[in-house]
Amino acid sequence: MRKRQLMAVVMAAACGTLVACGGGSTAPAESQGGAAPTTAASSGQDSGSGQAQAGASGGKQVLSVTTWDNESSPQFQAIIDAYEEKNPNVEIKIIDTSADEYNNSLGISLSAAQPDPDVIWVKDMGSMLQMADKEQLMPIDDFIAKDNFDMSIYKGAAEQLMYNGKAYALPYRNDWYVLYYNKDLFDAAGVEYPSNDMTWEEYYDLAAKMTSGEGSSKVYGSHNHTWQALVTNWAVQDGKHTVVEKDYSFMKHWYEEALALQDAGYIQDYSTLKTANIHYSSVFKNQQCAMMPMGTWFIATMMQSQQEGETDFNWGVARIPHPSDTETGYTVGALTPVAISAFTDQPDLAWDFIKFASSEEAAEILAEQGVFTGIPSEAALQTIASAELFPEGESNVEALEYVHYSFDRPLDPQIEEIRTVLNEVHEMIMIHSYSVDEGIAELTERVAEIKGWN
Repeated sequence: MRKRQLMAVVMAAACGTLVACGGGSTAPAESQGGAAPTTAASSGQDSGSGQAQAGASGGKQVLSVTTWDNESSPQFQAIIDAYEEKNPNVEIKIIDTSADEYNNSLGISLSAAQPDPDVIWVKDMGSMLQMADKEQLMPIDDFIAKDNFDMSIYKGAAEQLMYNGKAYALPYRNDWYVLYYNKDLFDAAGVEYPSNDMTWEEYYDLAAKMTSGEGSSKVYGSHNHTWQALVTNWAVQDGKHTVVEKDYSFMKHWYEEALALQDAGYIQDYSTLKTANIHYSSVFKNQQCAMMPMGTWFIATMMQSQQEGETDFNWGVARIPHPSDTETGYTVGALTPVAISAFTDQPDLAWDFIKFASSEEAAEILAEQGVFTGIPSEAALQTIASAELFPEGESNVEALEYVHYSFDRPLDPQIEEIRTVLNEVHEMIMIHSYSVDEGIAELTERVAEIKGWN
């Protein structure tokens, strides 16, 4: 039963990206060439990599890749290790940065037009558009054609990564938001676990009920990380709006609710989290909150944490709460693409790596870590369903099913500039420097200037 349901989940994930994007194609970019000769199989799906060794002339070939928060999540290292094992003449150099600084750091690196990094894991598709427009990513159409690479294995997700008619990346993983909760804290309080059909109003009540204690021993009913997405996501969850709009009044309710939770002490306040640079994973792992809305990528983090003995409490997942006028199963998410720098001096090797990273073989490897990929592989899904450290119970599997998937941000060429405004206004609202109405007014005005709507 669990295996059948999880197969539906990942199949839905691929379909969900289509629902979120509509019919048009808008997204990221990449290109160029000149290292070891390509020797991939004509099918393009053999992630083997005889190619990597063919170019080695004594000593190892070095391929540099960018990652974020690599030590706290297995999503990158598992693939890097597997690729090096298959290609002993290749050494992967990891350029790791914190998630919050990743895009800025990568932007600085690419602006210098240096050969490192070779491979780029793209944190969000909006930044892909910027890199594509700046010709910092290498189009991979020639590689795809040369290898006769079968893009259909991604069930439409790859087409969503095309920009201006070019392919710039392959789908590495797929994530959407769910609600994590600490079973032990709920059991101790004698409160029922969050359900898979819970409105946001019911969630707010539950956060109040699960808040207890004082000072350093306080347990918060829930936790909102500092990202503006932890407010704006719920404003676009129903699919009626995006974060690029002419009028942002639709966000007012969600900011009022976030402030109400914060001011009542049911979640930690934004200023404390920001000033102390507190990572959301530490809050949940240290059992300082009973619930936490977060992406499916955190499943792998928690499984790894348990495997390494860092945590030993029981936890579970539920569907993200939904607006009262919206059915359960509506969520928000994004694809994580993997791309090649336009400045790489190892284009063929870089292509071989991203092809492996987004292959069915890699999907199975990542499934063992609880990671959902851009490929709806049945074998990978069966692995996730039977993973020893995945939470027990059918409700946890059902939590990963959804009926509608909205991108957390549209594929707009100016999305990164707009996100800067969103982040700045978000902070001003959450620290009470702006009223909600003042923040909404500034958002509307500044985005209109960026888009030329004035």
